[in-house]
Amino acid sequence: METKTSRIFGLRAILEAIKSNNSIDKVFIQKGVSGHLMTELMTELKRNNLAFSYVPVEKLDKLSKFNNHQGAVAQIAPIDFHDLDSLITATLEKEEIPLFVLLDQVSDVRNFGAIIRTAACTGAHGIVIQKQGNAPVNAETVKTSAGAAFEMPICKVDHLKDALFVLQAAGVQVVAATEKTTDTLYEVDFQKSTAIIMGAEDRGINPSILKMVDAKAKLPLKGNIGSLNVSVACGAFLYEAVRQRR
Repeated sequence: METKTSRIFGLRAILEAIKSNNSIDKVFIQKGVSGHLMTELMTELKRNNLAFSYVPVEKLDKLSKFNNHQGAVAQIAPIDFHDLDSLITATLEKEEIPLFVLLDQVSDVRNFGAIIRTAACTGAHGIVIQKQGNAPVNAETVKTSAGAAFEMPICKVDHLKDALFVLQAAGVQVVAATEKTTDTLYEVDFQKSTAIIMGAEDRGINPSILKMVDAKAKLPLKGNIGSLNVSVACGAFLYEAVRQRR
């Protein structure tokens, strides 16, 4: 499968894309560039809580294929993101037990793509990510997901805590996949409406998020390796939910 990631470059073009509500995944900004349009762009990025990072001009030259980028290149997501409230409402209307996956800043696109693929194969109803800090939905993500990124609803939220409040208010239990517990995933009742949180590859789930969850669970591990790859661990949790719901 080949998927081209759309990019736009130039300050005015990116500003118009933001104002037109395009699905902008991330904006790359050249270090040291200033001016009225750049100030306006930065204001819009922060106001809309869009992900951006400062990069050297060489990266922008490569991304824009040496066109006149004016110090900024935006990456457009190949999918449309879903509204979380609408997705929860639509899921609750189905005669199925809701199952969601929340990702707390999983940053590797291959892990992200693998999680999307497994979520689709296990019948999950959606994936929730933060606008900042998560791996982008780009061509590599789509390829790793084997195309599941086009089928699996993905929601972007300003803060993961907000998503927890919304889900819990809708009667969805939030289960954290973490080693910071004595309970295993086999002790969790996945026959209830459930949202599973997976943490970042390096630090796991944010402590402030852990304080909000309804349950914590870990995978039993043998041998000398202390943890599993996040996409593998997510698969184990999702398939335990499938097993219990059969």
